[in-house]
Amino acid sequence: MQNINTMVKTLLSLAFGALIISSEGCIAQQSPIPGANRIELYKNLIEGKTIAIVANQTSIVASTHLVDTLLSIGIHIKEIFAPEHGFRDLADAGETIENGKDTQTGIPVISLYGRHLKPTGADLAGIDVIIFDIQDVGTRFYTYISTLHYVLESCAENNVKCLILDRPNPNGFYFDGNVLDTVYKSFVGLDPVPVVHGMTVGEYAEMLNGEGWLKKGVKCDLTVIPCKNYTHETLYDLPVKPSPNLPNQTSIYLYPSICFFEGTAVSLGRGTKFPFQVFGSPDLPDRGFSFTPESVPGAGNPILLGVKCFGTDLRDAIQRNLIPKSEINLDWVISAYNDFPQKDKFFTSYFDVLAGGPVLREQIQKGMTSKQIHGTWKEGLVKFGKIREKYLLYK
Repeated sequence: MQNINTMVKTLLSLAFGALIISSEGCIAQQSPIPGANRIELYKNLIEGKTIAIVANQTSIVASTHLVDTLLSIGIHIKEIFAPEHGFRDLADAGETIENGKDTQTGIPVISLYGRHLKPTGADLAGIDVIIFDIQDVGTRFYTYISTLHYVLESCAENNVKCLILDRPNPNGFYFDGNVLDTVYKSFVGLDPVPVVHGMTVGEYAEMLNGEGWLKKGVKCDLTVIPCKNYTHETLYDLPVKPSPNLPNQTSIYLYPSICFFEGTAVSLGRGTKFPFQVFGSPDLPDRGFSFTPESVPGAGNPILLGVKCFGTDLRDAIQRNLIPKSEINLDWVISAYNDFPQKDKFFTSYFDVLAGGPVLREQIQKGMTSKQIHGTWKEGLVKFGKIREKYLLYK
């Protein structure tokens, strides 16, 4: 009997790969392993090469930063490119990131945020391979995929190989939202994808390359080091917060639905201990919950600084089964708009930027329900789903 049990466990292990059999006989999923941790798969691609790295505080191998890890095995890193929020230290959203040097290694750091979004030919002079390793959260307006777009484009134009160390997408179990009309493209939406694209950075890069969405249809010499033990059904808890105001899994699950408040007169709790887990305004009804934004690290000058805001507390959204869900929840934005006394002052111009055009704002202003608005997304989502399917690495 013992030999039979051993054989069954072995066959199941071979068949499922990402699954293990516990001592109680139950099937349990192994923890996802990011591409960066799988050094044995990419070390030969970078040994003896001159390397540039696009990275930030999420670029971790076990508990050590990727840059430090690669230097310890003799990889020559010429320069580091930093996205929004900086390299090792987290800056406020929208804060200009300046060029400088990494204080721990002395390697030059070149900002890809602010005035300089795309690596130039001069930036890439002498570079053989760019490594891209940043934890994304799976939304169109999270700017790391815009940085990815420009990095791939520059690599293609300057004959530099791009190596992506893939990481799981914590919102990778669904895709939803209006597909961007590129007439309205910006750094918070460059590509014709929905608000939630449901892809890892590696899959997204393959799509940009394969669909000819880079400038003039250029193609990048691209290699993706995949994650292990990950599928799009995996609910992945991030080990490091991806940006200053997404401090936990609750904020990450809520982000696709409530980030639209960034384009309104309503606070998302920046300047509190629970950003992107609440929303409120002094002009919303007092229903028993309030907060007052303060100047804190990561939110030096938040909207409604020092003003008592009334609104909604979503810190227990997971426990209440409000999240994770496989669709964007527009009810929060719609209800806040309906409760707001001065409708003409609710939306700012940034709302249309986040939404990829004026349509969503106009739908809310017309009184359309969440269900009705979702219905207008269906055709675009079906078309995007067919494109997405071609590039999935974790089916």
